[in-house]
Amino acid sequence: MPFHFERTEIPEVIVITPKSFDDERGFFMETYKSSEFKKNGIDFDFVQDNHSLSKKGVIRGIHFQREPMAQGKLVRVTHGKLFDVAVDLRKQSPTYKKWVGVVLSAENRKMLWVPPGFGHGICALEENTELLYKVTHEYSPELDGGIRWDDPDISVNWPLNKSEAIVSNKDKNLPYLRDINLDF
Repeated sequence: MPFHFERTEIPEVIVITPKSFDDERGFFMETYKSSEFKKNGIDFDFVQDNHSLSKKGVIRGIHFQREPMAQGKLVRVTHGKLFDVAVDLRKQSPTYKKWVGVVLSAENRKMLWVPPGFGHGICALEENTELLYKVTHEYSPELDGGIRWDDPDISVNWPLNKSEAIVSNKDKNLPYLRDINLDF
């Protein structure tokens, strides 16, 4: 099998490690294979790819897209290293408000599956960290949403001091989870 699928403390969030074939020329690996992903519970069609670059200390998120176009995300790093966070925003879930954090890097080649109904955030741990991710619905500005990266009801343990965080004005002004109504 070209992938290892590992369930996290929140079983719907999955860490995926592709098998890499390395030799003196470099490496080759599959980063997505529909049949393997479906066999392991990720039965979605990906419709858009996104690519971002972040400086060390940048925090993006915690973002989500509302129904009826809630996005699942398959996330990987091609350069650098980041701390990737998935937050369960499904009110009926036993893991509601819980989060999982995973280090993704170009070196470890791990990927993270963030299902629909989850918030997603990242913290760049190295300069020029590049993130590529596939989504299950196209971006919809009307359904775009987010919660504060430092929401005390979630308490993500970001791997940097709060004063070191580089956060966009948009993300600084996102509401707290208790102040929004979600339909996941």
